[in-house]
Amino acid sequence: MPLNFDIKPLLPELKRLRHQLHAAAEVSGEEQQTAEIISYFLSATNPDELQENVGGSGLLVTYDSKEPGPHVMIRCELDGLPISDDIEADYQSKTEGVGHKCGHDGHMTIVAGVSKLLGKQQLQAGKVTLLFQPAEETGEGAARVIRDSQFKDLAPDYCFALHNLPGFKKHQIVVKENTFAAASVGLIVRFDGATAHAAHPEEGNSPALAVAQTIQSFSAVPQFQVPLEKSAKVTVIHAAVGERAFGTSPGQGTVMATLRTYGDKLLAKLKDHCIQIAEGYADTFDLGIDVEWVEEFPATVNNTEAVEIIEAAASKNRSEIHHKEEPFSWSEDFGHFTGKYKGAMFGLGAGKSHPALHAQNYDFPDEIIASGISMFIQIINETIDRS
Repeated sequence: MPLNFDIKPLLPELKRLRHQLHAAAEVSGEEQQTAEIISYFLSATNPDELQENVGGSGLLVTYDSKEPGPHVMIRCELDGLPISDDIEADYQSKTEGVGHKCGHDGHMTIVAGVSKLLGKQQLQAGKVTLLFQPAEETGEGAARVIRDSQFKDLAPDYCFALHNLPGFKKHQIVVKENTFAAASVGLIVRFDGATAHAAHPEEGNSPALAVAQTIQSFSAVPQFQVPLEKSAKVTVIHAAVGERAFGTSPGQGTVMATLRTYGDKLLAKLKDHCIQIAEGYADTFDLGIDVEWVEEFPATVNNTEAVEIIEAAASKNRSEIHHKEEPFSWSEDFGHFTGKYKGAMFGLGAGKSHPALHAQNYDFPDEIIASGISMFIQIINETIDRS
């Protein structure tokens, strides 16, 4: 028998779980309390296997039919953001300056709901592993999980994930073949010169002009280095020269930028262009230079068969489907999984006028929890039916 959808009796408990997770928001790499809450919840579902501390604070929980069939992995995220939680609710984040502003508390709750149903009924074939992944927001978590010895032998046949989407109707399922979300990377360029008295800047070597011209040139890269039919952005997010010391000509300067494209190959070219620019100004102004790459996200590229499974699941659930024409410009480290395994991410509408992701007044809408659970259960059924 396929898995059933008796979700309604679970919703009060799941809503309480979501609020508990929201109040305990933790930033990437520090999700210990969040993992403990989830581990306690999962243990009560009597899984076949529960693995902790995966790729950091991540958890893997597996339900095995002991019968031949596909291995399906469903992934959600543990981490919050270093953004204050500006909502008026009794479950407001108790962690100062940290909030679940991307809805990962809701994603975890949806997948926890799937665990409840898997614990109550036997899979007819194959097995399902649920991954609660750390450090998605910094682009580090998925890669760490994949490298972890606990994950290496998992080898799922399919992997799926969802993301809630403000700006789309509640419960609407958003699908996109091929590239679903953009590739991106953070670039930090540090110029090293020499300080001097502000009355005698000629006795030092200020990086001020190098910083200023690097900002201008970085901002112009998409215009002059990217073909018209391609999309790319270089966004300068921070710059600094010296210190607040009016008697001193600065000796150090920093420029930080985010590079963003819809494909990994174009991102690699963009990285090369930016390095050439920065090194050129370092040579011109006789400065030392140090370059650091941070928070690297590959493009999330959806597999065609996995998208077909999502669409079939949505149709059987009688959900409204929205086919998106262009990829999302934000990034998601689920691309590490879709780069290795057959998989796809889909969107779940959070409301046309719902506050935006990463806004201080954003809060995951509890009304869509059941829709997310229904989608994943139907995806599992659909995958087994096709095997």
